[in-house]
Amino acid sequence: MPIIAPSLLAADFANLQRDCEMINQSEADWFHIDVMDGVFVPNISFGMPVIDAINRHAKKTLDVHLMIVQPERYISDFKKIGADILTVHYEASTHLHRTLQAIKAEGMKAGVALNPHTPVSLLKDVIQDIDLVCMMSVNPGFGGQKFIEKTYDKVKELKQIITDAGASTLIEIDGGVTSANAAQLVEAGADVLVAGSFVFKSENPIETIAGLKKA
Repeated sequence: MPIIAPSLLAADFANLQRDCEMINQSEADWFHIDVMDGVFVPNISFGMPVIDAINRHAKKTLDVHLMIVQPERYISDFKKIGADILTVHYEASTHLHRTLQAIKAEGMKAGVALNPHTPVSLLKDVIQDIDLVCMMSVNPGFGGQKFIEKTYDKVKELKQIITDAGASTLIEIDGGVTSANAAQLVEAGADVLVAGSFVFKSENPIETIAGLKKA
């Protein structure tokens, strides 16, 4: 079954503790936390004090996705506030290999995110150093966007690269994930499904998460 990572970007910011406890009680596996700086993407989200507060209530893996410029400047800071997986964008990392090594040196899993326009083939030379590839299936920066259909082909291509390299890299899909496409994404090779609006805007988020888990 896929790993399910509800995105707190779609949670009720006035009731984050309540929504964290809902995730704890659900069949979800990870907390997905999007960090936006208003520079790399046209939006601003969580700062470090908020993530630190989330960490005090979260009882599951913190999957932190940095949509920021110069992510290498903050690696140790995110470790201190509880990140278990730290993902940086390929497009924001001039020295990607060095950044991946720095993340692992802090004891975290190292992830790389790809924007919709970025070819997966660019990761061939570092795929064995990557624990997680976060494939953006919408343009990063805002929740609630429509899923980009080209994602299925990119997942299959990336899965082949991982298999050919004998790597154990997980494929994560972030953006527009619903019950309508979850099974097809898993069939294509996805391991982790991030869902924000689909979970938090549903009538029963716990049941919605359970439904995704069965994909």
